[in-house]
Amino acid sequence: MRVWFITGASRGLGRAFAEAALSRGDRVVAAARDMAPLESLRARHPDTLACVPLDVSNHAAVHEGVNRAVAAFGRLDIVVNNAGAMLYGMVEEATETQIRAHFDVNVLGPIWVTQAVLPHLRAQSSGHILLVTTMGTGGGMASAGLYAAGKSAIDSLGQALAMEVEPFGVKVTIVQPGGYDTGLFTTGTTATTPDAAYDPLRAKLTEMWGDEVGPDPSTAAPVVMRLVDLPDPPLRLIVGSRSFDLVQQMNEARAEEYRAWEHLSRLAPG
Repeated sequence: MRVWFITGASRGLGRAFAEAALSRGDRVVAAARDMAPLESLRARHPDTLACVPLDVSNHAAVHEGVNRAVAAFGRLDIVVNNAGAMLYGMVEEATETQIRAHFDVNVLGPIWVTQAVLPHLRAQSSGHILLVTTMGTGGGMASAGLYAAGKSAIDSLGQALAMEVEPFGVKVTIVQPGGYDTGLFTTGTTATTPDAAYDPLRAKLTEMWGDEVGPDPSTAAPVVMRLVDLPDPPLRLIVGSRSFDLVQQMNEARAEEYRAWEHLSRLAPG
């Protein structure tokens, strides 16, 4: 009976991971801003689910929430940094307030949670931290550039973190899911005020994306359940067959671009 601490657990992937962990007999501390969506789940699992109201952008609240999580079940085994939001709009359109609020949740939030849980994981010489980013880390898309920037930052942070905590028996995996139907683009979205100069590009993006709805988040949960059972888990894991293919295509395109300009790169000795 391992203990999970999951942020953003009220909906989407966080909710799917919580339900899957509970269904196999694990204990879960579900953290979210809004507790109401978790009431039915708590009623079904009164002894193995603890709910902690939490705004991950609040540094002090995160440390208090993690202490409550440890007190609930005595330890933490799997920490899922899943809470996040979408800032939709062109880079030029985004206001300072929107950008700071976005990075408070998507970048500083996982950092605060990681800092809060690490003393507990080090003390028990075990634990697995999952950083939920996106399959698009390392590659931005128009209108979602700030979202991708934040996720890319966490990707790089996760790689450094894995090196830092390995001596303590703590594992880190950067989980890179594709476009699941999590509500990120509806309830989880802040939109900029559109600038008419970008209307042609918006029309092109709308045509490119179409009306396709991603798969249900529950279909990603079995992958994560198998991931946390691995004795030597990977540093990075793409979640989704279609997403895996898309990432390979992006990597190949980037490698091709580097090769095309290799002659210019090699003019410098560094």
